[in-house]
Amino acid sequence: MDNDAYQHVNNVVYYSFFDTAVNQFLIARGVLDIHADTVVGLVVDTGCSYFSSVAFPDTVHVGVRVAKLGNSSVRYELALYRNDEALPAAAGHFVHVYVDRASNRSVPVPDTVRAVLATIASAPPA
Repeated sequence: MDNDAYQHVNNVVYYSFFDTAVNQFLIARGVLDIHADTVVGLVVDTGCSYFSSVAFPDTVHVGVRVAKLGNSSVRYELALYRNDEALPAAAGHFVHVYVDRASNRSVPVPDTVRAVLATIASAPPA
């Protein structure tokens, strides 16, 4: 996903970064098998604000946290950092609704997933 005609990573690629970061987090913690799980999270909402450009060969780092963990959904908040910069190049959100893969009907977030997500949940407002 190299530079586009404007010589930066195209804005739609940021959503791919979000998807990859969330899925890699879940896979690395053993709560997502994209081929075999009967319950999966489907993306139902995303958004992104852009602050500065990312361009190849920059290194992109992604920060992920859970902003809201509902019964069947989870809202992630993400920040994309360029190289070693302290301020994000972009910030966004990504919402999964958990569904039964066969029926495509909403189901509760599995307990194992919920426990992992709790480790990156933001603190509730005071």
